[in-house]
Amino acid sequence: MGAVLFYHLTRRPLEATLPLLLEKSLGAGWRVEVRGRARDRMDWLDQKLWQGADDGFLPHGLAGGPHDARQPILLTWQMPALNDPQCLMAIDGAEISADEVQAMERACVLFEGHDPQAVQIARGQWKTLTAAGCKAQYWSEDSGRWEKQAEA
Repeated sequence: MGAVLFYHLTRRPLEATLPLLLEKSLGAGWRVEVRGRARDRMDWLDQKLWQGADDGFLPHGLAGGPHDARQPILLTWQMPALNDPQCLMAIDGAEISADEVQAMERACVLFEGHDPQAVQIARGQWKTLTAAGCKAQYWSEDSGRWEKQAEA
């Protein structure tokens, strides 16, 4: 049974934090689904990942392509992902279920800390998932580095 980690983004934006988490996930040998809520946002994220660091490469694809099932990282706004992921990263308030958390090696919820609506959605997800028996951790970067602030 997996766990869900909540990442409260207050210092670095999504496009800076997500690649670090994706690299760690690939390093663990996991396929990853990055789930958002809208295609245009996932198009934007796709471009950001292709424009990443010169010394790194994150193999990924945008859902709807001919090779979705073969993608190590699949950016999607649809459920379920077709790449048989072991890790799910939900952004922009995308839905994530307790069944998904428990079926994955890891699930992550990344949310913008300066957006009150995003914080409210993440709090609701925390309550729903922990009430369903999911293990959860809350991570904050307020101090300048990631620190675990809570666990359930």
